[in-house]
Amino acid sequence: MITHTFISLSLTLLAGSVPLSQRSFNPSDPSLDVPPTISFLNSSSSSPGSFSLPIRRHTPTHHLARRQGSVSGSTGLGNNNDLLYTIPITFGNQVTAVHLDTGSSDLWAITSQCTTGTCSRLSTLTHPINTPTNVTNTKVDMRYGDSLTGTSAQGLVAFDTATVAGIAITNQPFAAVSATTNTVVQFGASGIFGLSFPSGSDVQEQLTIATSGQLTTTDAFIKNTWKYGPLTLPDKHDQPTRIADRGTIDAGTGGEGKLTVGKLPDEVEEGEVDWVPVRLYKPEEGGLRAPGFAPDEVYPFRWELDIDGVYLDGKRLPDSTIPPTGGVDAKRVSALIDTGNSLMRGPKDVVDNILSQVSPNYRPGVDNSATFPCETVHRLEFEIGGKRYPIDPRDFIGPLPNAPNDATTCVADNLVETDAPGIGALFRWSLGDPFFKSNLVAFHYGNLTHPSVDPPRIGLRSLVPPDADEQLRKAVAEARASGVGLDNSIELAPTASAATAAQITVSEVPLTSTSTFGASPTDANNGQATQTQATETPVVTISMDGPNGGSTQEQGSRDRILTSIRIVAVQMAGLSLSTQPITSGTQQPSEF
Repeated sequence: MITHTFISLSLTLLAGSVPLSQRSFNPSDPSLDVPPTISFLNSSSSSPGSFSLPIRRHTPTHHLARRQGSVSGSTGLGNNNDLLYTIPITFGNQVTAVHLDTGSSDLWAITSQCTTGTCSRLSTLTHPINTPTNVTNTKVDMRYGDSLTGTSAQGLVAFDTATVAGIAITNQPFAAVSATTNTVVQFGASGIFGLSFPSGSDVQEQLTIATSGQLTTTDAFIKNTWKYGPLTLPDKHDQPTRIADRGTIDAGTGGEGKLTVGKLPDEVEEGEVDWVPVRLYKPEEGGLRAPGFAPDEVYPFRWELDIDGVYLDGKRLPDSTIPPTGGVDAKRVSALIDTGNSLMRGPKDVVDNILSQVSPNYRPGVDNSATFPCETVHRLEFEIGGKRYPIDPRDFIGPLPNAPNDATTCVADNLVETDAPGIGALFRWSLGDPFFKSNLVAFHYGNLTHPSVDPPRIGLRSLVPPDADEQLRKAVAEARASGVGLDNSIELAPTASAATAAQITVSEVPLTSTSTFGASPTDANNGQATQTQATETPVVTISMDGPNGGSTQEQGSRDRILTSIRIVAVQMAGLSLSTQPITSGTQQPSEF
């Protein structure tokens, strides 16, 4: 059976991308039966195979500051004004940066052939890759966002050695994108690194169809996770984590952004994280149908967890009365945990209730109308697993778009409405960057073929300091005294600088030891991975050196790597308030 690790993330962000609400196939179509989900890594928090990567973050100029994880190496995480967070990745010997997205399942990057759509307006920080030599004729059409903010990316599936967070995986399939309307490419990312479950992978779906024909059952799809699934890492640790930095209000206060794969961050003990189960999707809810070799299994579809209640300034808010579509459970409230979402998105009636309470100026349907004094503190909390997790008040507000240097009046611009629950999208809330900046979040994939054996789960640890209210007031006072308003910042991922210089060295390191790794599932063993002794192949070590930190990667068997990753941690650190005037243009929040 396939086992995977978990990823933990702690961020303080603001803008990002929206959850995946549709795929290139119909999740309810029995001939396909492959709904979108999330897939992560295997590991154990003390394993020497773990690694950390600094995260780069990108934030929109009109937002206040926020915050932001490690199998065998380390590298930087980029941040663009809290709009998106990027990590360095190599395809073969080409280095670029991609946006981390727990709401989607595929890895893709634009190529030099992408010149239309959003590719016609690339950021100077974006580095397209050359068209891979090992490209197939298999086409993919990946869809992102909800009914209000949908985008897409099209291209051909290619294979290459993909290296992330110190781990290189040979023959990794990804999409070499030649056309896209996705806006990540305009803010320093060349594509998306989807960390969701394999069942949501368009690449895996199309490759399976190309080799096995139309999918009348899910058996071939699930077994092909070993060959065609999303990027996964070695079985060194059990949980990936992410910590985000704060790039707007009180920027720099959240620590250094980093991605941790295969373990929790070194400063976090296992007992400090509270674990809650991931919501599973039944086939009639748009979930994956059970395969013949595991007929009683129910599979995860997204990184989604149950919400016990939502609180504003200590008082529990009434639940939404907006009916779901498709006959799904109206009483159960859940949230998608999505790094690709730059905001917090919820039911329209609850969002209107919150914004009208915090601002007498709020008018439903009018952008940026929920204004109030910047020093006014409001505490939004989500009760999960019987415990409340607050949003840092610095991540609840932002400067007025038309007056970014004004530190007197702010706007609650990090909370917007989203679609009602429906088939394939059961969640009422989508918690994006502000939630990650306020919490360390760990994702445990568990057993991908038999989830009942090791269910997927999400670990949470609040990062909001006891004096967050006072820190907000202090940041506002300093911004007023400086006369230049609240700050914004852009940090390049180490990969971006590495892409512009010859800073990559490759050397072979022969290994003589043996290791135990899981073989690919076969028909003979009913899709379960057997344990096999084998001598490890030579490891290729690639090192990147640059001003933003280095990374070391190990290359090995894809099957061995697939069995070994269970944890990924992303930490988004806060940035410190700057008194430098803002010169960049206003960026709109988006869902990628």
